[in-house]
Amino acid sequence: MSNTPAQQPSDHGVGFSIEPDIAAARTPPSRVYHDTSVYEAAKDRIFARTWQFVGTSDDVRVPGATFPLTMLPGCLSEPLVLVRDRADKLRCLSNVCTHRGMVVCEHAGIEAGLRCRYHGRRFGLDGCLQSMPEFEETKDFPSASDDLPRVQLAEWGPFIFASLDPAMPFDEWIRPVQERVGWMPLAELKHDPSRSRDYLVSANWALYCENYLEGFHIPFVHPSLNDALDYGAYRTELFEYVSLQLGISDGTCDVFDLPNAAPDHGEAVAGFYFWLFPNLMLNFYPWGLSMNVVKPLGPDRTRVSFVSFVLDESKLTVGAGAELDRVEREDESVVELVQAGVQSRLYDRGRYSPTREQGTHHFHQLLGAFLSGAR
Repeated sequence: MSNTPAQQPSDHGVGFSIEPDIAAARTPPSRVYHDTSVYEAAKDRIFARTWQFVGTSDDVRVPGATFPLTMLPGCLSEPLVLVRDRADKLRCLSNVCTHRGMVVCEHAGIEAGLRCRYHGRRFGLDGCLQSMPEFEETKDFPSASDDLPRVQLAEWGPFIFASLDPAMPFDEWIRPVQERVGWMPLAELKHDPSRSRDYLVSANWALYCENYLEGFHIPFVHPSLNDALDYGAYRTELFEYVSLQLGISDGTCDVFDLPNAAPDHGEAVAGFYFWLFPNLMLNFYPWGLSMNVVKPLGPDRTRVSFVSFVLDESKLTVGAGAELDRVEREDESVVELVQAGVQSRLYDRGRYSPTREQGTHHFHQLLGAFLSGAR
């Protein structure tokens, strides 16, 4: 009798399908993690159609503020600019001049408008064309196409998100997080640059995400984290575009003082670990928030930005969120070895633990649906 597992129906192009029944399902084909065509397709089919973190309210605090940025450098590499106009309205605009493609806003500052320094085209802070020299004889000018395109934008607490072509409403995307931790004083979170840093990981972005999405590996890879959490009580909850892993204290580490109205009141929660499709992690600890933004750089290269926002400095060195750098380095070493493994000619698809890999299975279903064009 052959030891080769029965294969699911073959997938065409860059897409693939995942069996909804986790007990019968197989993981994505290994090409997903190293095929250049899959990576390129993900740019338009996934990242251009989902919400991305682009800044905080501190970046554009006062009327007239301008803040240029690049959405997902190395992946989408989309030049954008956040602006707060004189009426105090926040906008996200394309930062590409509609004349010849020059970047319009090169530096953050306080401006009355935007002016392209290449040929002098001027725009208001609403993105509308105001003037252009030497265009008096140009026919049918100006038109709506001469304005800077507006990009969909949303705010949640102090955080600003944007999407080029969102496949889901922002409120729907963020709702599971808001309903679970909306009781927190998000407006009081303070960015701590000293505890924020980037990590370069020699692995596909999806491998990094799926490692985050299961606590299965904690006893084997993270001894210090395992000492702080009750592995038996660790659980995953799934929503349409979000998954939540609840880290429950083993009784020895710091936990949240949950208000009576909080959905998890009465539980010894040491950490809320939210993943939002496709590449954002919001890790809430009693000391504050560690935001992890996963930024693809290529089929086998990823930048992960850890951005820390502190509520209570006195709790920074205790509990499940005390050794984030160590945990990250432990994850990196494993994920990079998995990257080498999935490139093997002898490996294609694996199976799931129905009790421990629900989050990874959920992610793979979304990944396959978006790459296949089903969403």
